Amino acid sequence: MELVTIDDIRAAAGRIKGVAVRTPLVRMGEALVKPESLQPVGAFKIRGAYNAVASLRPDGVVTHSSGNHGQALAYAAKEFGVPCVVVVPEGAPQVKLAAIEGWGAETVIVPPDQREVVAEKLAQERGLTLVPPYDHPLVIAGQGTVGLEIVEDSPEVEVVLVPVGGGGLASGVSTAVKALRPDAKVIGVEPELAADAAESLAAGHLVQWGAARTFKTMADGLRTGLSELTFAHLSRRLDGIVTVSEDEIRAAMGHLARSARLVAEPSGAVTTAALLSGRVPAGRTVVVLSGGNVDPALLRQVI
Repeated sequence: MELVTIDDIRAAAGRIKGVAVRTPLVRMGEALVKPESLQPVGAFKIRGAYNAVASLRPDGVVTHSSGNHGQALAYAAKEFGVPCVVVVPEGAPQVKLAAIEGWGAETVIVPPDQREVVAEKLAQERGLTLVPPYDHPLVIAGQGTVGLEIVEDSPEVEVVLVPVGGGGLASGVSTAVKALRPDAKVIGVEPELAADAAESLAAGHLVQWGAARTFKTMADGLRTGLSELTFAHLSRRLDGIVTVSEDEIRAAMGHLARSARLVAEPSGAVTTAALLSGRVPAGRTVVVLSGGNVDPALLRQVI
């Protein structure tokens, strides 16, 4: 299987320049945080979605998403003046659903286990191009620009902590970091209640948990499982994976708000949760905060 390269990521960086924000590294104690919550859609997903649309130049797009990729694709589609349909699982946060529709996309709500099937059906019926949330080289390359910027802005980085859901972000970040700073360790982080990636990597093959199991975590952006493509990337380029509890995620959200003045959704806070747990390698650390699209009521609770 052909993997994404650093050249693919550099090409993506050129396409998204001026659209995706080059997010700064923010000090949080001894670590640095890469706050992708500052993107126009509140999450890193704009990088991969825009890179895909800019490369493919489709007449219309469709995807399945719990929220952030849907927002990002809707944003990119609006920029290119093409229609966008987002298949959203039941139970997705209302704040994300409203944001998708706010960018002009049509939403179709389905049971969680029907997301991909319905998205593929709509692509065929309406002649739309399917842009999946992580299972595509152009999406992975776009997400990899996060890692490219980390090494450029902190060339002495020794540890990078990155969330793992479908694995697109971790695949791209590990590709970039390992190409530019081979000695640095890239550690994935996922919730204990959706730890299918940890089990898959330990087993040496894909292990599917299913929506009924992974939907128990509050980290809605990390409920999806790896694909063959992302598993191939992580198997070769990730140095390890750490899992965190729901209580640790909540505490990390509060810590980010109080210590770094950053708003994080649960999926974005898992890396800080891992850092605070002490279960990650020591060294100059950059924590990827993947998104900040959090329900206001939940944010009030954790703060």
